[in-house]
Amino acid sequence: MIAYRVLGILLLAMVGLVIAGTIYAFVRSPDANPVFRLGKSVGTDQAGGGVNDDVRIFTGIGRLRIPLSNSSTMLLSIAFPYSADDITFTEELAARLGDLKAAATDYFSSLPADKLINIDETAAKTEILRRYNSILRLGRIEALYFSDMLVID
Repeated sequence: MIAYRVLGILLLAMVGLVIAGTIYAFVRSPDANPVFRLGKSVGTDQAGGGVNDDVRIFTGIGRLRIPLSNSSTMLLSIAFPYSADDITFTEELAARLGDLKAAATDYFSSLPADKLINIDETAAKTEILRRYNSILRLGRIEALYFSDMLVID
């Protein structure tokens, strides 16, 4: 019997909280700031509007094993920054993952053997960036990062 009374009191307290919150929501000004936030907070810019600068690094391309013209193999990981707020661009990156891998593979596998010895990383990044941006329609990539760039004989 005591358990039912405790449950009844808890139920009445919860109903009272819901009613109090509803009344507060109707009385509160529509342009007031939130009472509390769940999750990551949003920064503000000078104009006072919300700006979320959630920049992440896209590493979905992974490590590529590229067969080269001189029968060597290149191991290469490509990454680049993107805005996590741009959902459509993020979805396009995931959808075109195979095209992005193919563009990098085609570029490096087409290089002549004499250029493979001393690869100009800046020129390679510029060309792959150009190829990637020609594939993408909903956004642009501004910078590329190479890691694990290794040629194995």
